[in-house]
Amino acid sequence: MIKVFLFAHLQESAGRQEVTVDQGELTVKELKERLMDDFHLPSLDGVMVAVNEQYSVEDEVISSGDVVALIPPVSGG
Repeated sequence: MIKVFLFAHLQESAGRQEVTVDQGELTVKELKERLMDDFHLPSLDGVMVAVNEQYSVEDEVISSGDVVALIPPVSGG
């Protein structure tokens, strides 16, 4: 099981701040696609992904037991 923390507008879209994905292994890109389908999230193209507190790239493999954070870009003023 992979634990995924959602931040900002992603929390609002999913209606929760954390979700779990029952999967042995998948890439960051595959996880993003699955979350968009399962939780009707908007495009995750600009979203930073951290796996076990380390920023990750699209082809990095995520394994069961990993903790993932999806961090959208922040704007301010």
